[in-house]
Amino acid sequence: MKGLLHRLALKTVGGQAEAFINGGVSTKKVRKKETEFDRTTGHSYKTTLIILGLGFLLGRSVILFQLLPFVIPFLAVIFHWRKEYTVVAVLALIVGSTSISFLYAGQTVVAIMFYFLVQGVTNSFSNEKKLIPLTVFISVLSARYLGFIIMDGHSWYHVLTSIIEAGMAMVVTMIFFQSIPLIFERKKKISLKHEEIVCLVILLASLMTGTVGWLIFQLSVEQIIARYIVLIFAFVGGAAIGSTVGVVTGLVLSLANVANLFYMSLLAFSGLLGGLLKEGKKISVAIGLIIATLLMGMYGDNQVSMGLSLYESLVAIALFLVTPKKWTTHISKFIPGTPEHSQEQQQYLRKIRDVTAGKVEQFSNLFLSLSKSFSLLDTKGDKTTEEREVDLFLSRVTEQTCQTCMKKHQCWTKKFSDTYGLMEQLMRECEQEGEVSNRKLLTEWNHHCIIGDRVVDAMKKELNQHYASKQLKQQLIESRRLVADQLKGVSKVMEDFAKDIQREKKAHEKQESEIMEAIQRAGIDVEGVDVYSLQTGSVDIDITLLSNSYNEGEKIVAPLLSDILQETIIVKHVEGASISGDESRITFGSTKAFVVKEGVAHAAKGGRLVSGDSYSTMELGAGKYAIAISDGMGNGTRAHIESQETIGLLKNILRSGIEETVAIKSINSILSLRSDEEVFSTLDLSMIDLQDGFVKFLKVGSIPSYIKRGDNVKAVEAGNLPIGIIQELDVDVVTEQLKAGDLLIMMSDGIYEAPVVAENKDIWMKRIIKELETEDPQDIADILMERVIRESGNVIHDDMTIVVAKLDHHLPKWATISVPYEKKA
Repeated sequence: MKGLLHRLALKTVGGQAEAFINGGVSTKKVRKKETEFDRTTGHSYKTTLIILGLGFLLGRSVILFQLLPFVIPFLAVIFHWRKEYTVVAVLALIVGSTSISFLYAGQTVVAIMFYFLVQGVTNSFSNEKKLIPLTVFISVLSARYLGFIIMDGHSWYHVLTSIIEAGMAMVVTMIFFQSIPLIFERKKKISLKHEEIVCLVILLASLMTGTVGWLIFQLSVEQIIARYIVLIFAFVGGAAIGSTVGVVTGLVLSLANVANLFYMSLLAFSGLLGGLLKEGKKISVAIGLIIATLLMGMYGDNQVSMGLSLYESLVAIALFLVTPKKWTTHISKFIPGTPEHSQEQQQYLRKIRDVTAGKVEQFSNLFLSLSKSFSLLDTKGDKTTEEREVDLFLSRVTEQTCQTCMKKHQCWTKKFSDTYGLMEQLMRECEQEGEVSNRKLLTEWNHHCIIGDRVVDAMKKELNQHYASKQLKQQLIESRRLVADQLKGVSKVMEDFAKDIQREKKAHEKQESEIMEAIQRAGIDVEGVDVYSLQTGSVDIDITLLSNSYNEGEKIVAPLLSDILQETIIVKHVEGASISGDESRITFGSTKAFVVKEGVAHAAKGGRLVSGDSYSTMELGAGKYAIAISDGMGNGTRAHIESQETIGLLKNILRSGIEETVAIKSINSILSLRSDEEVFSTLDLSMIDLQDGFVKFLKVGSIPSYIKRGDNVKAVEAGNLPIGIIQELDVDVVTEQLKAGDLLIMMSDGIYEAPVVAENKDIWMKRIIKELETEDPQDIADILMERVIRESGNVIHDDMTIVVAKLDHHLPKWATISVPYEKKA
């Protein structure tokens, strides 16, 4: 009873706690909704104020003394973009028109009514956005012409005026559709086209026409705002943007007041001059406006008082100087070509790059996890596995024999240890000898078991199935191990690829200044140095020289960089850095410490056209040089296909960046599982590191290779079965150090085994190679081929292939020049 009450109390307390937690979650949800509501309300409040301001100024915007081309376009944009603010826009337009006169207010009301009437008609046919300019044209034309008929009657002048206003309204509608959303919406990709900038400037100029006639101490408000806008855009976008904004602003203001036509030249010239002087910051841009104001005032035929114009410019400059830097920086992010815009784009690209690299790393981790999971399957103890296999084997034998014996209870209950031990010894004896040859053990077993011969016979029969099962399990383990190695190799490649994606230009200001000083001390005029990478073996430096001399870069700058960086640097690329050709941009980079020159000779059996041997020499991107020879089983087309397939797979896998041993194991797996026929091929692979001269030999069923250094000849060999014979291939790797001038000779078995008179093939081949007097790889290949064929009685008994490679130092065209160079602390 007490336990029941205790459980009920716990349940009640738990329920209260759960209700409290749920209540907390609900409270959080409510608070979150309230926050979202507050944000939406605040955003709506700001949008309402902006629409009220825009509508009021555009309602006052009159051009050519009597036209109102901005009212209906603004209403159309708001109606189709934010329909919920339509009433706000209508009220703002009417109030703005009323501030001029009741006549303009009446025209605005009539135009709005016609717009909604025409909009309702066009919406019944189609709801496409492309009909909006036509709707605006019809409504403005109808409203304006109706007003003329009521006031003055019909005349062709009124018809023409109505058409002009309607046409301007249609154009302004398309402009407003591009510019007004820019004020309210934040674009995902921060970048504006030049057309969008012009549309935005036209909108700003249209708003300024609403301030025509406003004076502050006899200073024109629209002129102050116009010059302030020109200063901002000239400072942010440069001469092109500044002059464009000046021309557009002056043109729109001159339509509102013909007297303002003079200011178009002033605004355009001040925008151009301020943009050219933008490198001097705000003060230089302001000086550009003052110079333009003074020049236009002096040569403007006294159209405008120079004193008032100068005061207007000073007020605009004062507003410009107190403008916060974060405002101009924010605006510059939208202007193409500015450093801020470029930085914003780089951040966007960097984010995309990091996301891509992250996904590649995730795939790399996935493949690595899969590799570990396959490897874990083989970590079980061998002793436990062997004991389990013995138990299973003996259980199958006892099922066939002991289950029907009348003394099974006595053997397996009372004498379990003796019975199990004797049967295990019998199994070992059968595994080793194929039968029980130990007479003592057999006698002891017959005394112990009444059906001893029957058990031994069953054990012999069961061994065949046991061997097959054991072999299958071993093949499964080997396949798992191969898959684990392949997955690990793919994971390593993808990890390196992710690092390459995230690699970017690092800051090397100190090294750049040191390199520039060293080049200047050598008497060469240098414009700039850009260091992209100083990693050994992959140096990447761009240097701009104040001359178009290729010899200076190759014979002076490259040796100088080699002396500074302590590795061989050469000229990679040269291009002109200026139109006049006085500057050249030269790219310097690392070169290989060694170069390989090869020679090849091959012949098919009996002089046929198709050889069963295939070979390939290729330079890999990681500063390695690969030489491979494959000999397919037999001769003719089939052998050629097999060897060519082996070489092709090897090339593709090595170029992907997978390690050599994993590559060969993968090829072996593919070729052994691809066909049930016994089609094998050998593979002789040499990987030469062109930076340090080390060479790796991976020989799979191939004959020895030879290294000749002076008069010494060394054989390199490794014992591996041909590819495709077994699924698990243990590749022996032999490493040797090559020096400049060494010769590497690789050959197929048709060359090695051809001389029938030679008892010791290895000694004979070493003697022939030692007697060679030439060091040219192609001559050596041809001489060896000719000598082998001649020793074989001028008969080609098998497919023959010889590849000879000579390693030499890479010597650039220049000689090293040591220049005094002091490293800074």
